[in-house]
Amino acid sequence: MSQAPLLSQRVAYSAIVDRPKLEVPDGGRMLVWVIVNIEHWDIARAMPRTVLSPPMGQPLLPDLPNWAWHEYGMRVGFWRIFDALNKLAIVPTLALNGQVCQTYPRVAQAALGAGWEFMGHSHVQGPMHKLDDQRQAIADTVKAIREFTGKAPLGWESPGLTETNETIDYLAEAGIEYVADWVFDDQPVWIPTASRPVLSVPYSVEINDIPMMALQHHRGTEMLERGIEQIDRLWQESAAIPRVMAISVHPYITGAPHRIAAFERLLEYVQAKPGVVIRTGAEISAWYRDQVPPPG
Repeated sequence: MSQAPLLSQRVAYSAIVDRPKLEVPDGGRMLVWVIVNIEHWDIARAMPRTVLSPPMGQPLLPDLPNWAWHEYGMRVGFWRIFDALNKLAIVPTLALNGQVCQTYPRVAQAALGAGWEFMGHSHVQGPMHKLDDQRQAIADTVKAIREFTGKAPLGWESPGLTETNETIDYLAEAGIEYVADWVFDDQPVWIPTASRPVLSVPYSVEINDIPMMALQHHRGTEMLERGIEQIDRLWQESAAIPRVMAISVHPYITGAPHRIAAFERLLEYVQAKPGVVIRTGAEISAWYRDQVPPPG
């Protein structure tokens, strides 16, 4: 098997001012998608994120407090986010570990019943680099979502947005049509793979509660303030060149009682902005494909 190209060599440079003109659905000028990340954290392993450092700086397993921090999101926080989206009739994209279909079926069923899009997020939470068999983990994820929802996912978001040089080839083999790992543009971008092009749909490490709250330690209102500033500028620029904005949240962070109000207010602001069209990742992928077919 030939060696996969470096990730930085996959996609040729393209200035956004040189792109073909795009028409936004419903006479709009920009697109927004909301991503709710649902994960399975194995208490027998080190936690993917921590909010509380271990006593005397010594890592401990099982890590009860940090596992329970995430578990609160699944038991309580998710339902705050669910209600916020439902009240505004916003259909988000659910990025979920395949294992969630078995460990948190109540959560997955609620999302399915509300018509949310299901997007693959690996089988359990952990970086793609640490998997013994990426192909198998991708296959397990696709299988779990297909069996639970009746159809295979079209989209994929790797845990922590991690990819090795080979990951995108494996995703293409598995039938994935778009990914959210490549946070390098305000418009979708075609990514060549060994079998067929896969579309990158714009995602965000900026309008994302993990960097804001868990890493940068901002107050919950940062989501609202930064989100408004982001959408206002993209909206202004979209008069000439349409843009795509992502809002990414996790139940154990945004679903906390002291943060949920800022998220609700941001959703209301986005929905009230004239010319803003809210769609799922799959719908944005289809919109772009219709106007810019895959190369080759």
